[in-house]
Amino acid sequence: MLKLFRYLKNAFLPISVIVILLVLQAGCELSLPTYTSNIVNIGIQQGGIEDAVPEVMREETFWGLTAVMKKKDAEQVKKSYKLYSKKQVSHSKYKDYKKGKLYVCKKLSSDERETLDQTMSKAMLTLSSQAVKQLSANPKAAAGLSKSQQKMMKQMEGININEMPDSIISQAAISFVKSEYQAVGLDLDQLQTNYLLKTGALMIGLALLTMTAAVLVTLLSARLAARLSRTLRDKIFRKVMDFTNSEFDRFSTASLITRSTNDIQQVQMFVTMMFRIVVFAPVMGIGGIFKVLTTNANMTWTIAIGVAAIMMVIFILFSVAMPKFKVLQKLIDRLNLVTREILTGLSVIRAFSTEKHEEERFDEANKTLMKTNLFVNRAMTFMMPVMMLIMNGLTVLIVYVGAGNIDLGKMQVGDLMAFIQYAMQIIMSFLFISMVSIMMPRAQVAAERINEVLDMEVMVKDPECPRQFLPEKKGEVEFKDVYFCYPDADEAVLHNISFTAPAGKTTAFIGSTGSGKSTLINLIPRFFDVTRGYIFIDGQDIRDVSRADLCEKIGYVPQKGVLFSGTIESNLKYGKEDATEEEVRRAARIAQAADFIEEKEEKYQSPIAQGGSNVSGGQKQRLSIARAVAKDPEIYIFDDSFSALDYKTDVALRSALQKETNGSTTLIVAQRISTILHADQIIVLDEGNIVGRGTHEELLKSCPVYQQIAKSQLSEDDLKKAKEVSAHE
Repeated sequence: MLKLFRYLKNAFLPISVIVILLVLQAGCELSLPTYTSNIVNIGIQQGGIEDAVPEVMREETFWGLTAVMKKKDAEQVKKSYKLYSKKQVSHSKYKDYKKGKLYVCKKLSSDERETLDQTMSKAMLTLSSQAVKQLSANPKAAAGLSKSQQKMMKQMEGININEMPDSIISQAAISFVKSEYQAVGLDLDQLQTNYLLKTGALMIGLALLTMTAAVLVTLLSARLAARLSRTLRDKIFRKVMDFTNSEFDRFSTASLITRSTNDIQQVQMFVTMMFRIVVFAPVMGIGGIFKVLTTNANMTWTIAIGVAAIMMVIFILFSVAMPKFKVLQKLIDRLNLVTREILTGLSVIRAFSTEKHEEERFDEANKTLMKTNLFVNRAMTFMMPVMMLIMNGLTVLIVYVGAGNIDLGKMQVGDLMAFIQYAMQIIMSFLFISMVSIMMPRAQVAAERINEVLDMEVMVKDPECPRQFLPEKKGEVEFKDVYFCYPDADEAVLHNISFTAPAGKTTAFIGSTGSGKSTLINLIPRFFDVTRGYIFIDGQDIRDVSRADLCEKIGYVPQKGVLFSGTIESNLKYGKEDATEEEVRRAARIAQAADFIEEKEEKYQSPIAQGGSNVSGGQKQRLSIARAVAKDPEIYIFDDSFSALDYKTDVALRSALQKETNGSTTLIVAQRISTILHADQIIVLDEGNIVGRGTHEELLKSCPVYQQIAKSQLSEDDLKKAKEVSAHE
């Protein structure tokens, strides 16, 4: 999988933006539980008062607090507050206070405020405790207090401040601050409302920011994955275009199609989700754990239990599903192969009435794929219910343990709510990771199959410093001591092949089936490279020139005519896009294709279906020949390209070729002697060896193999007629 990411090396900017957005999103989501906790703890329970550091105090309260503090703490408090005179108070927001001077808190840093909060909380409790003792000694004064103040007095009796939980100290200090604000004349209800509105607005802003970041990440990830997908398809296509027949033998056509479509789609889907898994999930998980530790470290064991349960589920599913994912892609290959074979050979299937057999074959491949898919999907369907069970069970456990801590005064309700949310965020992070157990195995298998194609070493390569063809020679082909052995084969197919095909002449190759004719001819355009020996064109070793320059000299007509979807004209211009209309018509005329083209309603604009399925075999072959003629190459290669033509058309076509392509070298592979009677040179092959060379007449006298072929195909009268036709031409 990592190998494929090398194709994202030019996408540094979008990847950086995605990472930044994911960190921003994680930061926003990790902040939301804190604000939720603050709304409950501060906004509701504390009336909007954040800590025990009053924004304003009466003069007597200030001196009372500093009196019960240590000297160092008292000095710090005095530095943190500024005394407002009566005149200053009357011009400030505390103008409702008419009884004297006020101490107003200066702007403090978060660390200073936190230190001051702890100092003043204990001082407030100490001062309150002393007041309780004084009131207890004076029953008349105590009777004049409100019910809430009397209740507070009873709670304070007999309390040791050093043994009190922090949450109780904080709550008691907040009550002190509230009473002080009330004495100053501040509106406590408005203070609470303002805090709730401010915190709520911040939460809405964070939620909107989270949504925006999530949308942008999804968009950028999808675009990046689509770009990678396009690059991989392009790389595979270009790689396959460089494949020789040896490489094609290692991959079936159906497999290459699956790798270019389904496999790349699996990788694309994974990359779309990858950044959320690789970046977002760890940030959320680590951030959530850090936040949990700051909220209440005594309950982190509950999260450890949940994470351990999830990891166990992921491990089990991964162990069960991973082997099946490897099988799944091969089964898709198999289904594609069977489908392609059936569709390609439909006419043969109908002719032999084997529809039922093929239906059973397709049904078997289809059912096997379905069963494997069902197994994988059923295994994965257990994941989400089990995960939800773990999440809900963890929530119940946290509430149970948290309720006990709240009862003991070790934490507040808001802290419990925040803890639950952080726990869910941590679990969700592991859920994101668990998604890897679904997507990663299949994507990994797909990536390996893609890499098999991309990493395939191509046997035929262009030289690093290609040479140019010699200008003084045009179309001369020479084989020198050529041996050829197919990859992984034990024996060579061609042995010590040496001959020269002179420029402007016709050289033909004939022999029994399997004698190596097509193999020999396929070495010229470098469909394979020779195992030993040399092939020269125009005096230059074909391995020393670029394949583009080599193929520019050649007009190749394969054994089986191949046409592409489009029109007749587009097919004839395939080798020479800038061919004029006259050149196209001339090529069709030479190939004896003009008659049936002109009979069509749209003539040269007549559509050609995929693979040329809407023209006959003979028409397809003539159009293939016309395509090569339109290119006007120096060398023509006909690999048994006249087999679908009748004798009359064959003679007319060869006659036209000889007249119209004068000056070009022609190499013909043939099964019929009648096709090559006119050749300037006939080379006879037998089991990969040259056993005869010369003209038709010379070979009839000197080559036993050629004599056998001639006698098996032609009678004495046919031979005489063929000689007469050859002489006439």
